[in-house]
Amino acid sequence: MTQTVALIGAGGIAAVHLPAWLALGATVRVHSLNGAEDLVARCGGGTVAATLEEALDGADVVDVCTPTVTHPETVAAAAAAGAHVLCEKPLALTVEAAEEMIATCRAAGVLLYPGHVVRYFPAYATMHAAVAAGEIGQVAVQRFTRTGSRPQADWFADEAVSGGIVLDQMVHDLDFAVWNAGAVREVFARRVDTPRTDEHRGVVSAQVVLTHVSGALSYVTGTWAVPGTTFHTSFEVAGTDGLLTHDSAAHAPLRVSGRPSSAGTGLLPATAGGESPYLTEIREMAAAFAGGPAPRVSAEDGLTAVRLGLAANESLRTGAPVTVATEEGAGA
Repeated sequence: MTQTVALIGAGGIAAVHLPAWLALGATVRVHSLNGAEDLVARCGGGTVAATLEEALDGADVVDVCTPTVTHPETVAAAAAAGAHVLCEKPLALTVEAAEEMIATCRAAGVLLYPGHVVRYFPAYATMHAAVAAGEIGQVAVQRFTRTGSRPQADWFADEAVSGGIVLDQMVHDLDFAVWNAGAVREVFARRVDTPRTDEHRGVVSAQVVLTHVSGALSYVTGTWAVPGTTFHTSFEVAGTDGLLTHDSAAHAPLRVSGRPSSAGTGLLPATAGGESPYLTEIREMAAAFAGGPAPRVSAEDGLTAVRLGLAANESLRTGAPVTVATEEGAGA
């Protein structure tokens, strides 16, 4: 059955979501305060809805690609319209708002999933599968890095709107750390932020240390660097029986070492085929919205990521570790 999708927002992430929906044969209506016409023209498909109400009318799915501060009200409108929701990360700027979004969708009988697309990137998905299969034993230490140009849109620089680098960018790796190693009991964070001027947007870099209930440690580093910086990610996951590593700058395959029975050197799952992870993500969620199996990420996972990001921001403000409720999080 062809799904009717209301895509709300026309910024950078919408430019990868729209082609994915079109590739799946969806009928897409785009609504945004700015840029909807240009987005539709560039992607070669979809129609423009003049109002949010017009976009939501009869929609099966609402894809929320707006600034984070607007997520709760947009998701509430989608739920009221009886539409399932894909909401870009992070779900919200507070735990209370994220919890209310989940409760609102549940009460309306619609599904809500967060856009944690890193779970769908081939190297990361392959790494998690190896962890979940016990290929490296029990996870002991994880290191994740994520570096790119500081976003040009002004709203990213306003932490009251975006949540800052931890909640906006590093939330991907916070989510992944929990997916691998389970619930977190303590968060500690540090950040450096160079002055921003009209000519130079400055550099902001943060480090978050997660102490998991299992005793594992996760080190997550995120950097918004000067314009033109090449996007780069890496991970290193050490367990009792081996090590998993990947560095996007080197285009190296995923390396598994430590046991004769380890998973070898394959980077991509055999069925990956170079597909866009955004298409993989949206296909999986579209299937769930149509009554199929649940995707690999849940609304509760999105809530946990928000909780950890906010704990890290609190640690940045106070300079002290922050205790997290031990029941939060989901492991491999």
